[in-house]
Amino acid sequence: MSDTKQILSPYFKSIVDQDRLSIVICDLEHTIIYMNPAAIKDYHKYGGAALIGKSLLNCHNADSNTKIHQIINWFAADSSHNIVYTSHNEKKLKDVYVIALRDEDGTLIGYYEKHEYRTPETMKTYDLW
Repeated sequence: MSDTKQILSPYFKSIVDQDRLSIVICDLEHTIIYMNPAAIKDYHKYGGAALIGKSLLNCHNADSNTKIHQIINWFAADSSHNIVYTSHNEKKLKDVYVIALRDEDGTLIGYYEKHEYRTPETMKTYDLW
């Protein structure tokens, strides 16, 4: 199985890196362990890549930190608790979610913040040339 993990890791990293929207991955101590290129760019004015290794809690106010702790406790309470819708930005037509990360046994190992926009795609379908 470890061979499969070693093979899949570059593929999973590539999936996260190719996402055009911010993904910030944290461990259970709230340490930012990974930011995809979109997140590094989006959070540049707050430090960008320098945020990796720092606490996500330092990036939020006390009310948000309370909510983050509540979410993590909810994730830990049941392995079926895996996604929380946290906010909508009407100006940017953006939704934000916090999603549980679990190991193969279903044990909570971390979480990530995912942004999704509701704006229609402007790219032409199958525009390869």
